[in-house]
Amino acid sequence: MTLMNLAGLTDEQRMMREGVLDLLRVHLPWENVRQMDEAREFPHAAYNALAQAGYLGIFYPESLGGMGGSHTDIAVFLETLGYYYTGIAQAVTTTAIYAGMHVAKFGSPELQKTIVPKIISGQAKLSLAMSEPGTGSDVAGIKTHARREGDEFVLNGNKVWITCAHVADYLVVITKTDTQAARHQGMSTLLVDARSPGVTIKPLQMLGRRTTHANEIFFDNVRVPAGNLIGGEGQAWKNTMKCLGLERLGLAAISAGHCFKITEYARDYAKQRIQFGQPISDFQVIQHKLVDMLIMSETARQSAYRVAQLLDAGLPAIRETSIAKIVCTDNNFRCADIGLQVLGGAGYSMEYDMQMFFRDSRVGPIGGGSNEIQRNVLAKQMDL
Repeated sequence: MTLMNLAGLTDEQRMMREGVLDLLRVHLPWENVRQMDEAREFPHAAYNALAQAGYLGIFYPESLGGMGGSHTDIAVFLETLGYYYTGIAQAVTTTAIYAGMHVAKFGSPELQKTIVPKIISGQAKLSLAMSEPGTGSDVAGIKTHARREGDEFVLNGNKVWITCAHVADYLVVITKTDTQAARHQGMSTLLVDARSPGVTIKPLQMLGRRTTHANEIFFDNVRVPAGNLIGGEGQAWKNTMKCLGLERLGLAAISAGHCFKITEYARDYAKQRIQFGQPISDFQVIQHKLVDMLIMSETARQSAYRVAQLLDAGLPAIRETSIAKIVCTDNNFRCADIGLQVLGGAGYSMEYDMQMFFRDSRVGPIGGGSNEIQRNVLAKQMDL
């Protein structure tokens, strides 16, 4: 029995949730998840099945072949993916939101017509290449650069912590096109064919989210058609800021769903684990831990849906998206930490799923704009 209260969802949203869960049970059976985690295998079958069922269209307007889903629809969808398995959630958001939204919002009509339908159909996977070895949170300090040569840009540099680049068909690369410009200026976005000569992608061994792991990328005189410029030269910083609301909503919703998965797993274990002649769920100390996990799950969920409502109302929700990102990702890790304690030795064992939940949850407060950066954003909102 799920602990998630579905009151308030429309009939269509409930149907979508059940349809997604049914699809994942068939194309990503849970017994396969652990094997794929250990093998660091991308969930291609589940990803393709979601695309074929039309779910990837939820992010895009009907004018680009999508479903034109609301932010609340997107929250339901991503929460459901996060509830089932964060790896498939990250696989979808990496292409559809973090990278694909740059094309959908700011790409030329030609790029939009070429790339977005491929994203929706599952024919093309994308990855956002922004972080660099010396500039993780400091995006404005990137060193990767591209110079214009006729009808092409020549790209050189190094990116790191780039999620799903190893399976990407295209890389959305944030680069300097004016190396003399001031901070936050002279940055542009290029759509790079991942198979272009001079592109080298090196998989990295990550602690968690192994099926959608990070990579390091090297660009050595990579030639990119000028038509693959996204959003105009020097516009990358401004355009990237316009994508943050949906990105952080996605991170929050996935983490909220994962909180409930972890809490239910710990509850079910506690009801079956016998100590001192009775299930450990009968002990108040365990009950309180599980209740704390439920409180954190529900708090995270309410935070995510609040952001969705504000974005659907056409409001920027800058403060609320940062709060939701902090609350949801922190609560996700705290739930996993308490859940591991509930399981005791079993939680610390690779034989049980809790260790994977623990590993997979830890990246949340780091990625997508660290929670320290979110607090900086909030401080500015407070006029500090």
